[in-house]
Amino acid sequence: MTQLGKLLERILRGTSDAGIPFADLCLLLRRLGFTERVRGSHHIFAREGIDEIINLQARGTNAKSYQVKQVRGVIVKYRLGDHHDSL
Repeated sequence: MTQLGKLLERILRGTSDAGIPFADLCLLLRRLGFTERVRGSHHIFAREGIDEIINLQARGTNAKSYQVKQVRGVIVKYRLGDHHDSL
């Protein structure tokens, strides 16, 4: 399993939301088909067919835990990464 596949599993488990590296979370979203737009410190992700817009900001080198929870909600709701062998 790839590093991004392991990250996806870690996010889906929800046991360490505060320890998810920000850069890795952004890379995962891009690999899941989201486009990224940066406005200052805000990284805004959108994807065709998904109603939610994901707005991320780093807390140091990690993502904010409540934002990881939001990303998990979108991944689960839209069944993204079901076949994460390609990540």
